[in-house]
Amino acid sequence: MPASRLAGSGRVQMTLAVKRLIRDVALRVPELSHVRAASVLVVAGEARGVSRATIRPGNVGPARGEGPRRFIRVGGRRMLYVMTLRPLWFAASVPEERIGTVFHELYHASASFDGKLHRGRRHAVLPRPAFDREVHELLERYLACAPAEVVEPFGREGIAEVLLWLRLPRASEGDASLDVDQHLIRGWMPMSPPARRRSGSGSSGRPPLP
Repeated sequence: MPASRLAGSGRVQMTLAVKRLIRDVALRVPELSHVRAASVLVVAGEARGVSRATIRPGNVGPARGEGPRRFIRVGGRRMLYVMTLRPLWFAASVPEERIGTVFHELYHASASFDGKLHRGRRHAVLPRPAFDREVHELLERYLACAPAEVVEPFGREGIAEVLLWLRLPRASEGDASLDVDQHLIRGWMPMSPPARRRSGSGSSGRPPLP
């Protein structure tokens, strides 16, 4: 059975699918070769306006003095970034949009992938239309060579398994808050493309992803 499915259930394990996508993108897109999937925590979160996803540094609280920032850990590994998939990513996006949103968030990360955001790729610095054009060009190149088994989970319907925060770690709780395994739980989100897009209305003319 493909690794992107849960044994015996047929549900998409979306956290794993996104991590596999990030790993493959780093191999095939030179502009994103600095990205390390193992250092990105992927979770699903509450709605935030019309946002489909967000990315933020994985540190807990501000840096203390001149010392290193305190990054959260999952399974003992530091998470430099936290990517949160919002409900619209699951319920109001077609496959290409879901993958494109992951590209969008990765493009915000610094070129050194050190847990900071790229100063020149903030929307306040690089206007959204220009940002979107750059991301779209990378996405088009990737989709032309992407393995079917990597993109296939993003076209599924039904229920996806995801990671959710049971409770957000707080800087005031001391070093114990850096290990967040106990703060993560398994949950489920529906993946249902809207009917208005199934007819091809407003599409780019490209056949849908698997």
